[in-house]
Amino acid sequence: MWNPWQLLYRTALGCMILEIFIHNVAQGLNVCMSGSALSCEECLIIHPSCAWCAQEKFGSARTLMSRCDLRQNLQKRGCEAHHMESPRSSTKVVKSEPLSSKGSGPTQYDVIQIMPQKISLSLRPGDQTSFKVQVRQVEDYPVDLYYLMDLSLSMKDDLDTIRNLGTKLADEMRKLTSNFRLGFGSFVDKNMSPFSYTARKYQDNPCNGYKLFPSCVPSFGFRHLLSLTDKVDRFNEEVQKQMVSRNRDAPEGGFDAILQAAVCKERIGWRKEAFHLLVFATDDVPHLALDGKLGGLVQPHDGECHMNEKNEYSGSTNMDYPSLALLGEKLAANNIYLIFAVTKRLYVIYKNFTALIPGTTVEILDQDSKNIIQLIVNAYNSIRSKVELTVWDQPEDLSLSFTATCQDGQPLPGLRKCADLKIGDTVSFDVSIDARGCPAPGTQQSFTIKPVGFKDRLEVSVDYRCACGCTDQTQANSTHCSSIGQYTCGICHCDPGYLGARCECQEGEAGSMYLSACRQAEGMQICGGRGECSCNQCLCYESEFGKIYGTFCECDDFSCARHKGILCSGHGECHCGECKCHAGYIGDNCNCSTDTSSCVSDDGQICSGRGSCACGRCQCTEPGAFGDTCEKCPTCPDACGTKRECIECRLFSSGRLSDNQTCQRLCKDEIITVETLKTDDPNAVLCLYKTENECVMKFTYSEHANGMSVLTALKEPGKGGPSTPPLSSTGL
Repeated sequence: MWNPWQLLYRTALGCMILEIFIHNVAQGLNVCMSGSALSCEECLIIHPSCAWCAQEKFGSARTLMSRCDLRQNLQKRGCEAHHMESPRSSTKVVKSEPLSSKGSGPTQYDVIQIMPQKISLSLRPGDQTSFKVQVRQVEDYPVDLYYLMDLSLSMKDDLDTIRNLGTKLADEMRKLTSNFRLGFGSFVDKNMSPFSYTARKYQDNPCNGYKLFPSCVPSFGFRHLLSLTDKVDRFNEEVQKQMVSRNRDAPEGGFDAILQAAVCKERIGWRKEAFHLLVFATDDVPHLALDGKLGGLVQPHDGECHMNEKNEYSGSTNMDYPSLALLGEKLAANNIYLIFAVTKRLYVIYKNFTALIPGTTVEILDQDSKNIIQLIVNAYNSIRSKVELTVWDQPEDLSLSFTATCQDGQPLPGLRKCADLKIGDTVSFDVSIDARGCPAPGTQQSFTIKPVGFKDRLEVSVDYRCACGCTDQTQANSTHCSSIGQYTCGICHCDPGYLGARCECQEGEAGSMYLSACRQAEGMQICGGRGECSCNQCLCYESEFGKIYGTFCECDDFSCARHKGILCSGHGECHCGECKCHAGYIGDNCNCSTDTSSCVSDDGQICSGRGSCACGRCQCTEPGAFGDTCEKCPTCPDACGTKRECIECRLFSSGRLSDNQTCQRLCKDEIITVETLKTDDPNAVLCLYKTENECVMKFTYSEHANGMSVLTALKEPGKGGPSTPPLSSTGL
């Protein structure tokens, strides 16, 4: 072990020499030499551009820092290439089977929808590397659909409607896939107070005394009634047998049922090689985690399958309701898309749930479920039109960034999702990865990238290039170190009591003749007043604020710019008075993020093409443009043209955006139709264009104080004259 004096000496000996600093000052601070590397491994971790020279006769005898420098500088100073230690990050594709084009038939068990399937990364901290992922939703992929229905009393008319659902739904789904299976389950709520009626007179008939519907079955948590099967008549038979029940409070226990349907894979019959759909039909809100405490249930849900021999949820009265996070985790782990089929008054509530549970969508269910078949088909088509990547088990010391390339071929930095796709389309994602540090030697990490709802995944294994090969040639009691030290990678680690580049000095030696070597310039303080001179070297003092280092103790790791009191904003390292920012941040104090995802507008452009993204926020440069992504601009030259497309698709179902999903996604402005268009609003822009049948369509575009864009249009286009321009705008 080194004693404090030796550690202080090593700190001083590990910094840049004055002549190298002067050589590099014109090019700015050399981060490799401004660090305090005492070994080859410490040099490599400073910055990916840094290299270490392990050559025996190299550099000045009075400093070790000269060995850690930019590769080109080491080469200029005489270090031979085979003595340099400077590993780079690399990517190796281990398995890359081609993407499939069809999902059913004899090859259905070998369907591949993501490429590659396995890669191996060797990462040096700070040295970013990247790889490409391709995803394709194949045609005619098998579908498993499990229908989970609320059988509380208020759903009686819905139960009557779906008694022949199996046959009709199968006919529609077979237009989309030749391999379709259907299953059925139901739920009410926990059969305990205060969620259900538990008095003796209600035990067999909770509807006892209820005049509107005097007879019903006891309530239950979840009941699995039909495993997934291609015999859809059995679905109809099972539904025919069902009767509604009655619970006490308005919320239902549906989330208990969803979790069991997701994790009880063998009971439900989910196939590995199939698209998993879970349709959740209800007319009320669900109970959430912690609601169970009202009934004395303090044990959180364990996320496991608890089905008894009767195919009923046996943990209903033992555990609390599951949380949204647990639901999302189990649905994703089992590649299940959840479709909320709910009545109109509940749409907003369940829409908010979809933002918290990946792979979910919500559709409006008629009061009697008459639209259930079209609802399921619409939801299926919507889900299959999107591809979104998720990352599982990402190590904390790795930073990932994505760039999506969708059907238009344009790269979209910061996005990991493509929409408006057709079955069979192929999209790609560029994934950049950076390691922020070195774990313990020999550490290997792994993580998984998978599209939401897919069984397919990309497995990524990671090892770290933090070690130096020259360490393997370490010599104990080496003659290079006066036989009183260990020689490693070109430098000496002296035994206790000895100092110097070759262990030639003993601790405590000092003399006035050596003091001049410890001054940065004539007349300056010895070691800058922040250290003592020993054996021709400055030994820097310890500081409660951080580390003091440098040939003359001129550097430290705490005198850098701060943001809100935090050194380098917490997003960089302080090197000799200058912040060296981590990947993804820039600026004097590293407080400016380079991530542009928050600047991407609905049309996929950075700041709607009307500005630039700086520090994660749009700076609008187009006169008149404003909004978080510069999306609002009544006075812009393209304002009328942009809004015209929304007028066409919203009012007349025509134009480039006439596809319903694209129109709904891009055209969210309020549109008011009038018989006569007022033109006296000074804040509105009048837009005119000629339709295909030579009529003139007029509308105004304005921005209200509440931030909403409002389009006011004529109900019907009028006849235009020959001089009417194809599209024009004017301020009113």
